[in-house]
Order: sequence, then C-alpha cells, then structure tokens
Amino acid sequence: MSIRLAGDLRSGNVMMVNNEPMQVVKAVYNKSGRNAAVVKVKAKQLLTGRVTENVYKADEKFEIVMLEKKDCTYSYSDGNNYVFVDGEYNQYEIPCEDMADQARWLCEGMTDVCEVTFYNETPIGVEFPQTIVREIAYTEPAARGDTSGKVTKSAILKDSKYEIQVSAFVEIGDKIEIDTVTGEFKKRCT
Repeated sequence: MSIRLAGDLRSGNVMMVNNEPMQVVKAVYNKSGRNAAVVKVKAKQLLTGRVTENVYKADEKFEIVMLEKKDCTYSYSDGNNYVFVDGEYNQYEIPCEDMADQARWLCEGMTDVCEVTFYNETPIGVEFPQTIVREIAYTEPAARGDTSGKVTKSAILKDSKYEIQVSAFVEIGDKIEIDTVTGEFKKRCT
C-alpha cells in the first residue's frame, strides 16, 4: 500500500475512503483563480458496486491499495454464483448480481482466460479479454440488394442468448469477434 495525493489520482487506482475500497472511474483536476486546487473524483465502491462522486482538495492524501489479480477460466454457474477456476484448479465464486452486464459473455465450455480481481482474498470482479469469439445462434437473412456494408441486423449469441447488432452478411452458425468493452460486433471470423 502507498500514499497518493488526490491531485495524482488516475482512473483505475483503488483508494481507501472510510475503510472502503473505491476504484477511481474518473478524476478531474481543477485549479481556479484564488481557490485551492480540487479534484472531482467519480469512484465505484468495489464491494457494493455503488458509484459516488466527491470533491477533494488536491493535497488530500489517500491510501492506494494494490489488488491481486489471477488468470482464470469460467467453469459453471450454480444459479447464485459464477464459478471461475485458476491454473491450480482453485475455484472462486462470484455472485451473479456482481457480474451484471458481463454475464452476457459467459458460455458453457468457453476457453477465454479472464482476469479475476481479489480484495482481501475475496473475488470482487472479472475482466474479460478485449476481444472474444462467439457463435451466432439466430439471425434473420440479409435483405437482398443492400450491399453498403454499414447495414446491421440483430443476432442472438449461442449459449448466452445475448442479442447483438451485426453486419447484414453474418449468418446463423458464423463465429464473430466481439469487443467486450463496447459490446459491439467487430468482424466475422473465417
């Protein structure tokens, strides 16, 4: 653990505020006229997921926490938790409600290596690779004559049943690359 001034906080830093770990989502430094410099910090409480915004003096000190991260793969869901396994076959359970939107990328038999984040030896989050490959379970046929390349249509991913917008040329059974940060279709795999 180290100490950092509020003026030096950056997105991704994890700081302790009232004995709660908070991950900085956004930090905006502001120095105006005669007033002291301040930093407007938008942060997410790591244990509850609650997002707050606060203003701190730029010279205010915070304890910075280094979180442990492990490469894991998704194993299964027991209905209440998603279970991930590391290279030594240790299992880590993450409550379904903590996964929120990220659960849409989970599917049976997936081999993507995810990064599980731990705070005090408790798993608190999962980071997926930037790009993943998934199969299309259902989509409507492309409309004839429209070849502009910018036309999209809805498609449903196999296993997760998540709906995504894809290019008109994508068909049932195709494998596609998806950007996990934006949730957007990138390209069809060959």
